Amino acid sequence: MSAAALIEALKARGWMMATAESCTGGLIAAAVTDVAGSSAVFDRGFITYSNEAKMHMVGVSQGLLISHGAVSEPVARAMAAGALARSDAQIAVSVTGIAGPGGSDHKPEGRVCFGLATAQGVTAQTVEFGPLGRAEVRQATVDHALSILLRASTY
Repeated sequence: MSAAALIEALKARGWMMATAESCTGGLIAAAVTDVAGSSAVFDRGFITYSNEAKMHMVGVSQGLLISHGAVSEPVARAMAAGALARSDAQIAVSVTGIAGPGGSDHKPEGRVCFGLATAQGVTAQTVEFGPLGRAEVRQATVDHALSILLRASTY
């Protein structure tokens, strides 16, 4: 997935984007802003690595974190919705997951939850990348997030 293709699609729609990133620590924002011309479409990124950051920066409720855990679709939806609401963007993506090493039987290494928010609503999905290794899970997460954004910005 090409960040350049995403930038062109967002430009064509006149949209700005925002990110709320946990397990990637800003890598999605970096992938987009590495491309010349990204300032036309990139509004801001929230790095919400801790639960406190998720609550304070993008408005995830403590109750949601307690009831579902940080790595969950409800939290991914709330992160994306919060990033959209706290930015000048028309589309926001969020990621929260277990890059590794580690994990558990309940939440294994390589599980990443993605959220996507636009004026049309908020969706979420979970992808099981598996125990590929920390760097590989993070890169797969960036690639998938860019693909989600591109699909949503081209229809």
